[in-house]
Amino acid sequence: MLQPLRETFDATKYPNLLVGLEKADDAAVYQINDHQAIISTTDFFPPVVDDPYDFGAIAAANAMSDIYAMGGKVLFAVNLVAFPDNLAGDVLREVLRGGAEKVAEAGGVIAGGHSVNDKEPKYGLAVTGIIDPALVKRKGGAQPGDVLLLTKPLGVGVITTALKQQVADPAHVATAVASMKILNRQASEAALRAQAHGMTDITGFGLLGHAHEMAQQAGVDFRFFVHKLPWLPGALAYGEAGTFPGGKGNNSLFFHPHVTFADGVPELVQDMLWTPETSGGLLVALAPEQVEAYLAGCETAVIIGNVIPGHGHIYVDY
Repeated sequence: MLQPLRETFDATKYPNLLVGLEKADDAAVYQINDHQAIISTTDFFPPVVDDPYDFGAIAAANAMSDIYAMGGKVLFAVNLVAFPDNLAGDVLREVLRGGAEKVAEAGGVIAGGHSVNDKEPKYGLAVTGIIDPALVKRKGGAQPGDVLLLTKPLGVGVITTALKQQVADPAHVATAVASMKILNRQASEAALRAQAHGMTDITGFGLLGHAHEMAQQAGVDFRFFVHKLPWLPGALAYGEAGTFPGGKGNNSLFFHPHVTFADGVPELVQDMLWTPETSGGLLVALAPEQVEAYLAGCETAVIIGNVIPGHGHIYVDY
């Protein structure tokens, strides 16, 4: 789908575009002087929870996550809104309030936006951030011997699907909502201090899809350990009950050739690892000697695997 864009893009004409379409990454980066580069990204989607304020906050945190995945700081954002004319205006006001307060928490500000009528509500942001060009974190960069850490637990996809099917425990939903609303700011700042070699945020492609992109661009393989993977409360039970979002099948179909599961890895765990996440954590690759410092700076992070020589394959082992 993106091939026509790549065919018309000549990187030699835009030397200041440090990150663009040539390789899949989390955001575009454009250098404006020796010490400053602009980061630009956008994301929006339909409601994943019932509460309008929470939906706005989650969508905003998710959109800003790409800035943090590049190692940057949020400057400002503009709203992207699709809203049906048969829903009360108070609903939209709460969505926008949730988004604005989450951007303010990030140290940024909502500076405008655009809205259209649509049958299904959708909300998100176009976000502008800033970074020193020398500090940009790409998906590639992981090195053999690196440790892989994840900064949020997995399982949002099955819990929000269970909510849509009206079978979710409110306590499980509350925990998932709280996780989705956490900014990846602290995790990103800790990664800069620990001189992380590469990182990305875990969203629609699930852990395995985003991990493959990191490994492929770095020219290495990743190895995850099942017993170290963190799960939100109730997530595995909902997966056992089959409350998977539709994106699981697409992720499995597309990324399956690049993933090997060890004998005995339960099918449930395999399915969970293909499942899309919303506003997930950062997957960070850094040198072993930096792990203690990173864990001190990001207390939610857990070690889930390591980097080995290879060419972009993912191994899921015990």
